[in-house]
Amino acid sequence: MPDTAAKPLNIHGTALLIGERGVLITGPSGAGKTTLALALLDHCRTRGMFSRLVGDDQLFATAQGGRLVCRAPATIAGLCEVHGIGPRPLAFEPAAVIDLVVRLVEPADMARLQDEATETIDGCRVPRIDIARQNITAALPMLMARLPIPPFS
Repeated sequence: MPDTAAKPLNIHGTALLIGERGVLITGPSGAGKTTLALALLDHCRTRGMFSRLVGDDQLFATAQGGRLVCRAPATIAGLCEVHGIGPRPLAFEPAAVIDLVVRLVEPADMARLQDEATETIDGCRVPRIDIARQNITAALPMLMARLPIPPFS
């Protein structure tokens, strides 16, 4: 098991809580990480589900008790970078145990069925789903089914 006193891993990504499930969205700059996170937060809010940003753009990840935990650096905690506008304040949680990694990829790099995909981060194996970058229309149903959130719950 990784050393919990080790320096946190710096991850370029966005993390959020959906109910009690932590979701880490990764991908290259401009792939739509923040846009997808905001769409998920809005989808859950309109259905009365708890959802909250953990961190946007940069996260510190550590293995704790065999689980991956993400936190926002103090300098950007509670800020969400809106493309073309800049950072804006948003309600947030200080940390989340990550239950699902969402990797934004080119459409050609997606497998058709992905039930068993995983990603290992800081020694922690976490279920993963690949979603086509910059495609909220396709991403939301995949994540609603995978988490599950309404209408799939």
